[in-house]
Amino acid sequence: MIRVGIVGSAGYTGGELIRLLVYHPHVEIVFAHSSSNAGNHVSQVHTDLVGITDLKFTHELSDNIDVLFMCVGHGDAIKFIQSHAEYFSGAKFKIIDLSQDFRLVEKNKTYQLPIDSTAFIYGLPELQREAIRKAHYIANPGCFATCIQLGLYPLAKEKLIKSDVHVSAITGSTGAGQALSASSHFSWRNNNISVYKVFTHQHLKEIHQSLRQLQPNLTSHIQFIPFRGNFTRGIYATLYTEYNGSIEEAYQLYENYYSTHPFTHITKNNPDLKQVVNTNNSIIYLEKHENILFIVSITDNLLKGASGQAVQNMNLMFGIDETSGLKLKAAAF
Repeated sequence: MIRVGIVGSAGYTGGELIRLLVYHPHVEIVFAHSSSNAGNHVSQVHTDLVGITDLKFTHELSDNIDVLFMCVGHGDAIKFIQSHAEYFSGAKFKIIDLSQDFRLVEKNKTYQLPIDSTAFIYGLPELQREAIRKAHYIANPGCFATCIQLGLYPLAKEKLIKSDVHVSAITGSTGAGQALSASSHFSWRNNNISVYKVFTHQHLKEIHQSLRQLQPNLTSHIQFIPFRGNFTRGIYATLYTEYNGSIEEAYQLYENYYSTHPFTHITKNNPDLKQVVNTNNSIIYLEKHENILFIVSITDNLLKGASGQAVQNMNLMFGIDETSGLKLKAAAF
């Protein structure tokens, strides 16, 4: 059994992780860390787990684990490691971090940490599955980044991104995390839509970094407009860029690239978001309009965009079936 510890287990991604791991055939959850909820049953916060698990939150950290999932906010993973230096110093367990703290390769930036921050591998299996298998530390990708990159990797692999890529993508309210803000209240979010971080979203850096692994001389920009949606989960992204091939060639390109990846599926039917919600799947659809390739890429921001992908990475790191614990089915309605 893979012995698991979870830090930040009271949040959305922590809850999703527990839901997946309590049913995982190869996992034992050793602890679910939450200082503010220590002593409470996990099901008191994640109420859909009533009757599923008797696990309680704890403020204690055990090193009797094989892997630690860090489900804390952006910037907080580094702070947590720094404040628990003795725990991490010399620790033999693997780490899968769901924040953005270790996603970027920043050659001139160093941290005073008891672990090697340069050893983190960017954990998107459709980009570098073999590197993930050998990794000790994983930086789990961002949700928008995952959805957008999956829509572009086949083009980048063939060095076919030759003009700017224009992206509009809408995400559910869970993408903003559990902390309350003016734009997360029901009265604001319901029956509403808005743009934010236009052309400046933090996931752009990791998108460009990853695309250049496949297309090193990439000079095109990702012109990204993110939207807040009036639903709870899922990302629906539309992308378009110049492409000189036929639609048949484009489909062949995408089908070839993803033929060995179990969670990314190519369809010739215009998809809707409910096809991926509550699953670890991504679905991609293509259209050709004159010299423009139009791409739809959809995914669940909490699963393939966060906790599901983290479990997928764990499976690869421990040499078990990549799909273990992730054979989830979307609701029909």
